[in-house]
Amino acid sequence: MGRSRKGRDISGWLIVDKPAGVTSNAVVNKVRWAFDAKKAGHAGTLDPEATGVLAIALGEATKTVPYITDALKAYRFTVRLGQATNTDDAEGQVIAESDARPTDEQITAALPGFTGDIMQVPPKFSAVKIDGERAYKLARDDEDFEIAARPLYVDELSFVSRPDADHVVLDMVCGKGGYVRSIARDLGEALGCHGHVLKLRRLWSGPFDAEDGITMDLIQEQAKSPDLDQYLKPLEEGLADLPELMCTPEGATRLRNGNPGMVLTSDVEYGDEAWASLDGKAVAVGVYKAGELHPSRVFNQ
Repeated sequence: MGRSRKGRDISGWLIVDKPAGVTSNAVVNKVRWAFDAKKAGHAGTLDPEATGVLAIALGEATKTVPYITDALKAYRFTVRLGQATNTDDAEGQVIAESDARPTDEQITAALPGFTGDIMQVPPKFSAVKIDGERAYKLARDDEDFEIAARPLYVDELSFVSRPDADHVVLDMVCGKGGYVRSIARDLGEALGCHGHVLKLRRLWSGPFDAEDGITMDLIQEQAKSPDLDQYLKPLEEGLADLPELMCTPEGATRLRNGNPGMVLTSDVEYGDEAWASLDGKAVAVGVYKAGELHPSRVFNQ
């Protein structure tokens, strides 16, 4: 029999305003330690030098991670024009340079080509797997390889400001699996000047906003203290993009046992994914069919 994981049975979402210079996994580990939580995970990696929203799920909230991972996310980033790097960001080595500098109008005119349903090639320094190996490991070993283009939905890509001839600030809203570094690289190529990401900040992720994020310093200061619990958001916030169905006590009991449970009448259509609640607490996520929710995930709150 395996050993049970030590820690508190605590559930909810913690929104961290991640600083530059730390990995997403390091933040998760710090949060798990600070709350003495049994289980923790994040909903979407940020590069080490990126800042902004890192949504961390504790306990039962980890079951709602896919709904945040799949949600739209917004980024503000600065593109350094005139230089390409091997990592497509400022951490890499410059591999190409150009004296060409597009005008504001040329940049704005190029942005629609990167919106809607596009195909994007991830950076070679990324966690994409190539024949079972991480691309960044192959890149560090100077291996010659190609990464296939992947579909990406970009809801919005807009011009924010032009601090100087070498830099442009852009906002992007996109779906799951997008690489801002690839946008900067490909935009630079389209403009004939090269480009890479200089700064990157995630403004929001699904229902979670950077303005609501707490700092790593605060987490450290209040670690292992009950005061830290006040910053936890209910796990139900991770289900904000799904319709809510209220269930009866009898229906809740059946759902918790993994069986279809009766839910109250709603305008949800047959076959829609939804979540059931009792007294405001999530009971299960599943598929609605003829007055019942057929559960796919059950919450033990």
